[in-house]
Amino acid sequence: MPTEEKPKTGKLNGRLWGARARDWADLQEPITRRVYDAVFQRLNVDAQTNYLDVGCGSGLAAQLAAERGARVTGVDAAENLLAIAQSRVAPGLFRVADLEELPFTDKAFDVVTGFNSFQYAANPDAALAQARRVAKTGGAVVIVTWGKPEGMQAATLLGALKALVPPPPPGTPGPFALSDEHALREFATKAGLEPVEVVDVDTPFQYADLSTALRGLMSSGNAIRVAELSSDDAVRKAYTGALEGFRQPDGSYRIGATFRCLFTSA
Repeated sequence: MPTEEKPKTGKLNGRLWGARARDWADLQEPITRRVYDAVFQRLNVDAQTNYLDVGCGSGLAAQLAAERGARVTGVDAAENLLAIAQSRVAPGLFRVADLEELPFTDKAFDVVTGFNSFQYAANPDAALAQARRVAKTGGAVVIVTWGKPEGMQAATLLGALKALVPPPPPGTPGPFALSDEHALREFATKAGLEPVEVVDVDTPFQYADLSTALRGLMSSGNAIRVAELSSDDAVRKAYTGALEGFRQPDGSYRIGATFRCLFTSA
């Protein structure tokens, strides 16, 4: 499958997602722990598992897999995030790489995961084909994306910054491009994977206070990109307004969110 249909974006993504790596690691990434736990439990990840996380971020998923005994490898575009991942899993192997060009041999891993990563690759089809290539025959490749946006409170947050940037070109896939189950299964099948099961995991965003919420949300590469096109103040104001409806009586914030996991066989 060709990998040059679109330019790779690793260098740009690495700069954006690594800009506030510590806030991401401490405040935002832990929100998705429920998803990691659900995937590893479903696959019985253990000491016999050779595991690769593509788009591994600051390595929380890798840490949880290592605690189950797995041999852990991770790739990401952001060196700052990978440094945190390495500190969390000292025996793990973490490398800077484009998802469309994984630096591993064929059929090397029992389990490959992409937690909210494949759809953000410059060429998602090529990225998933690479994941299939490095998975052992009969091994598991797990595609994790946002759940359906209809009725999802977190969709309000994802849409809060739209007014700050020019509209994307027609046909540009959005964050919910793979949320439809048919589209998700078709995406996997096109890469040569066999869809097995779709599981939705309730994963609410929870923050102790407004300051924590803003630091967490503004640590994402998407938010940083919008801030570069507008300003930090504009992003902070947009998020503050979007969060208002989710403030709890004790001053904390809780925003409902769902992630969709497609388990496939390579």
